[in-house]
Amino acid sequence: MSAPAESPQAAAPERRDKTRYLYLAVIVAAVAGIAVGFIAPDLGVALKPLGTAFVALIKMMISPIIFCTIVLGIGSVAKAAKVGRVGGLALGYFLVMSTVALAIGLIVGNIVDPGQGLQLTDSAREAAAAEAAKGGESDTVTFLLGIIPATLVSAFTEGSVLQTLLVALLAGFALQAMGSRAKPILNGIEHIQRLVFRILAMIMWAAPVGAFGAMAAVVGATGVDALTSLGVIMLSFYATCLLFVFLVLGPMLRLVARVNILSLFGYLRREFLLILSTSSSESALPRLIAKMEHLGVSRPVVGITVPTGYSFNLDGTAIYLTMATLFVASATGAPLSFGEQVSLLVFMMIASKGAAGVTGAGLATLASGLQSHRPELVDGVGLIVGIDRFMSEARALTNFAGNAVATVLIGSWTGEFDRERAQEVLSGRDPFDETTLLDDEHENVSEEKVPEPVR
Repeated sequence: MSAPAESPQAAAPERRDKTRYLYLAVIVAAVAGIAVGFIAPDLGVALKPLGTAFVALIKMMISPIIFCTIVLGIGSVAKAAKVGRVGGLALGYFLVMSTVALAIGLIVGNIVDPGQGLQLTDSAREAAAAEAAKGGESDTVTFLLGIIPATLVSAFTEGSVLQTLLVALLAGFALQAMGSRAKPILNGIEHIQRLVFRILAMIMWAAPVGAFGAMAAVVGATGVDALTSLGVIMLSFYATCLLFVFLVLGPMLRLVARVNILSLFGYLRREFLLILSTSSSESALPRLIAKMEHLGVSRPVVGITVPTGYSFNLDGTAIYLTMATLFVASATGAPLSFGEQVSLLVFMMIASKGAAGVTGAGLATLASGLQSHRPELVDGVGLIVGIDRFMSEARALTNFAGNAVATVLIGSWTGEFDRERAQEVLSGRDPFDETTLLDDEHENVSEEKVPEPVR
């Protein structure tokens, strides 16, 4: 009689082993894509739709996942003040971290001066003009009005994170006000959430194909020339991102939450690999939500902090805009004064809200910002078009790391982080279920939550 009882327990590790093979396949596919890009550049560029399709599949799931997570988080909390406290604390933290990231980028950029000695070509000017056109006009009023969807459902069809966030907040507070009558609706949304995560788990099996296509395309398009000629700006940018992560985020995480940042990154290693192969932090957003809940951060904190952070906590983008601006100004022989640097970068940070995770959005923001403030510098953007794809990876990785750390910190400050649970998870004694992406055994909820639906 004992054998049947042990079978389900034995099956779980086997399923997790299969996912390990999946992410090993992602590494192999990425390496193969690089090889194809070098050996047959034209073929590599032709494979770009494979990577684009995979990222599109992931983005397809973001709106329903954010909606379900936030509605369940807010709708299940008894007091609205708790949600407001978490949101206010998160926005304040995001503002401070963005400012710190800008400051570090300014310091390193002014010291290194990576654009010195470069010259513009006609092709670079044409590429810069194209990127400036993508950026379009952007200001604070346009950004704020853009948060409001045309209809209640258009937030899901247009794929806007901020619009989905607004609709989810309204729905969550409405369900919260309904009291006990909201329980059947919340139970139904919870089942929808399980369905959505199950679909996401199925999509993840296409990750090797997406990684192969994405890497083959970028290497085929740029080759090795762009990397060697512009290596200084790339290395400086990567070094600055590492400096920010390990000298700013790491000590804060250890001091506040008593969590080692390397342990946290080890727990999120598959998400980092996914971002590295797709160059989009959005591809890992759904998994970050699920993993942060499993780690021990309460559902309301995760549901508010993660989606909001993807639009407002842009540490990597802040560093990129800073260093790229200084690079362009130096390369075109028109260096900016300190006051011009600060005012231009503040504008760019506002213009970039809502674009985090979108491949190439940082380059378009840079071009449009220069177009509106210093049009004579726009041509210089063409110098970094060829390597922006590689810099986009660092932007996405840094943004993702910043949001993961922010979620744990906000959870700690609000008393919504279970450190004992986190120790179990980070030590490997309580592994994340890669099959469902949800916790069936451990429902990480507070006492204010509604009871679990009957199964």
